[in-house]
Amino acid sequence: MTVLCGFSVAVNAGGLMTNTNYHIAFDRMMARGASLDIDAAYSNPAGLAWGHEGLQLSLNFQKPWQNRDIETSIPGFLGSDFSKKYEGVASAPIVPALFASYKKDQWAVSAMIGIVGSGGFVKYDDGIPMLNVPIMAKLFATNTALKADQTYSIDSKMEGKQYIFGGQLNFTYKITDFLSAAVGIRANYYDGFNKGHVVATATNPLIVAALGGKSELINLQLDCPQKGWGFAPIVSLAYHNGPLTVTTRYEFRTKINTKNSTETLMINGTNVKTLAETIGPKTTVASLATQLGTDMAGKIAAYLPNVETRYDMPAMLSAAVGYEFTDKLRATAEYHFFDDKHAKMAGNRQDELAGGTNEFLLGVEYDINDKFTISCGGQRTDYGLSDNYQMNTSFACDSWSVGLGGAWNVTEKIRLNAGYFCTIYSDYNKSFAAGTPGSGGYYSTGFAAKETYSRTNNVIGVGVDYKF
Repeated sequence: MTVLCGFSVAVNAGGLMTNTNYHIAFDRMMARGASLDIDAAYSNPAGLAWGHEGLQLSLNFQKPWQNRDIETSIPGFLGSDFSKKYEGVASAPIVPALFASYKKDQWAVSAMIGIVGSGGFVKYDDGIPMLNVPIMAKLFATNTALKADQTYSIDSKMEGKQYIFGGQLNFTYKITDFLSAAVGIRANYYDGFNKGHVVATATNPLIVAALGGKSELINLQLDCPQKGWGFAPIVSLAYHNGPLTVTTRYEFRTKINTKNSTETLMINGTNVKTLAETIGPKTTVASLATQLGTDMAGKIAAYLPNVETRYDMPAMLSAAVGYEFTDKLRATAEYHFFDDKHAKMAGNRQDELAGGTNEFLLGVEYDINDKFTISCGGQRTDYGLSDNYQMNTSFACDSWSVGLGGAWNVTEKIRLNAGYFCTIYSDYNKSFAAGTPGSGGYYSTGFAAKETYSRTNNVIGVGVDYKF
C-alpha cells in the first residue's frame, strides 16, 4: 500500500483550484476581463460603473465532461512488459451560476453565486496504479515463478468529489468619468469526499497455503467526507475612455481548512475509525501503530476522524485590455496569474511546484446586426508543474482552450447566450527509478516505470440575461 491523497477534481477553466468560467460569455469568448456587461460582476466588478443603469440579472447553466487517464508502463515487471491504462471519468451535473447588479449614478452593487473552485466527480472503476501496482509487486515477490494475473484478483475502485461553492458581493464607485474602483468579498464553502476500496484475493492454492489458508491479502474500505469554509477579499480598478478599457483585479488567497467527517475507514477487518475514536482526539500514528503497524498507520493518518487538511484557493491577479474597433467589432487580451506556490495544499504539495499558473487569453466579438452576436476566443494555461507534484489522485497538464458561440437579443431586455469550449492538453510523462522491492515506496518493484497523465475537457452552456 501507498499513501492515499485527496482527489483533486477540476472540470472547468482556470487554475489548479480556481474556476474562471461562470457566465456563458466566457465559454464563447474566453477573455472577459474588460466586460461592462452583467458577467463583469465576476470578471470586472469595477467596470459595472459604465454598465446598465438599474437592475439586471443573469442565470447560466453549463455541462462539463472530462477524461483523466493514467497509463502505466513497467518493462520486465511480472515476468513480462506490464502496461495498463487506468481510465478516469470526471463529470459534473448541470452547473449553475447566478449574477445580479444594480447601478445608480456613480454607484453599483453586484453579486455572483457559483462553483468557484474544482467542481465535479472523478471515478476510476479499475482503481489507480499507486494502489494496485504495489500489491502486484508484493505477490510477485512471493512467488516469481507465477504471473500476477494467475495468482490473485484485485477488486479496486476509487472516486473523489470536490466542490467549492462561492458567493461574491461587490461595491463599485466611479471616481472620475474615466476611472472606477470596486471592493468585494467572496465566501467559499468546500464540500468533498474520498471514497473507494481495494480488495486483493489470492487465487493460487500454493500461495493461500503459504498464508495459512487465508486468501485475502488486503482489504481497504474508505469513505471520508470533508468540509470547510474560507473568505477572500477582492479589489479591482477599471479605466474606460471611448473605445478603450483597461482593467485589473486582485483576489486574495482563500484559506480553507477542511475537516474530516470519516464514515468508513477499515483495514483488513480492523475498524480504524472506531479505534481512533476510542483513543480520543489525540490520536496519532504512534498510538495506532501497535494495532496496525507503523507503516500502515502512517498511510491512513490523513483520513482519521476530525483531521484537518488545507485546500486553499490561491491569490489571483488579472489584467485586461479591451478595444472597440468599430461599433460592431470588439476584442480583449487578458492575463491571469494564480499564485499556487503560496496556497497551502494537502501534504504541502505546493512546495513541489516550480511556480504559479500563467494564463493568456484572447477573445473577439462581432455584432452581425442588432439581434445577433458571434464570438470566439482562446486561452493558454501554463502550470508550474514538476514530477514530485504529479500524483495519481491529483495531476494537471498544460493546455490550450478554444471557445465559440453567440448571443441573441430576443428583445431590448432579454439576451440569450450559448457557447462551447474544449481544452486540448499536453500529456505529462513521469519516470520512476527502480525501487527496492518491499521498501514501501510507490514503485518499490525493483523495476523502472513510467506514467503518462492525459486529459480531455469539453463544456457546453446556455444562459439568459435580463435587464429591468
